[in-house]
Amino acid sequence: MKKILGVCLAALAGYGFSAQADNFPSRPITLVVPLAAGSTADILARAIQPGLSERLGQSVVVENKAGGSGLIAMNYVARSAPDGYTLVMGSNNTWAINLGLFKTMPYDPQKDFAPVAYLAGGSNVLIVKQGGKYDSVKALIDAMRQHPGRLTFSSGGNGTTHHLSAENLKALTDTNATHIPYRGAPQGVTAVMAGEVDFGFYNTPSVSGLVKEGKVKALATTGEARSPLLPEIPTMIEAGVPGYVISVDFGLLAPARTPQAVIDRLNETTRAVMNDPKLQERLKALGYEVYRDETPAQFAKFIQQDIDKWVPLVKRSGATID
Repeated sequence: MKKILGVCLAALAGYGFSAQADNFPSRPITLVVPLAAGSTADILARAIQPGLSERLGQSVVVENKAGGSGLIAMNYVARSAPDGYTLVMGSNNTWAINLGLFKTMPYDPQKDFAPVAYLAGGSNVLIVKQGGKYDSVKALIDAMRQHPGRLTFSSGGNGTTHHLSAENLKALTDTNATHIPYRGAPQGVTAVMAGEVDFGFYNTPSVSGLVKEGKVKALATTGEARSPLLPEIPTMIEAGVPGYVISVDFGLLAPARTPQAVIDRLNETTRAVMNDPKLQERLKALGYEVYRDETPAQFAKFIQQDIDKWVPLVKRSGATID
């Protein structure tokens, strides 16, 4: 009797999820952003918000839950009901880098989340002081080889893509330089401008204006292709560092066990929004350079590849936040 009752309850639960999926969405959806308003992730979330709302026929509300290197927001969504009404803007940091930074984490980026859709990616740019010693990537690498550990680079903090972009350069060129973490990216960029440090890697959108104004010198960008914001600046590969590609990527995640029909609906809708030519032009103008039209399964594969890339890099850097 208990076995029969269990089977019946399981069937009813499955029917309930199926019914929810068929009617999805029937109320507003919350899109949680792990960073503050005005951040790169927040700008992207608000750029896609109108298109998602229009195509889903429901409001999509962006909610910022900053702090803890994304742990607060990710843990909140991981513990939310798996019904598609609470999503999170994931990134390299939240689904990969944090695994190397923290000894213990309140969430598992793969077990606790269902990948929905890849959104967009951008690059970092290697900057030095305008009028300083280094006028090329080669000159910088040569100096790092001649004076191991003497050159310094800034970042917006341990474990950021700024920090790890420099660690990747060190690893690929078998050179060394000393990391000087600052309280945030603006302070780190200012340190480069003032010559307090020798170089730094920062998000291309945040420093492209300074490059164009001649306040800092850009040596190379880190993407697979040149940045539309700085088309005259070579990529790291073009500048002589084979295999160097670092991108800052974003995508939508839902709590694990969200019905597949809901995931598929969200994926199809998101891809339709992202394929809008007007939105693509707007995102390019904002500095988002990469978009991949992927299924949830393809996005999941990308996340695994990202983990395989970033975690060893974090470990080699020695960065921790525990």
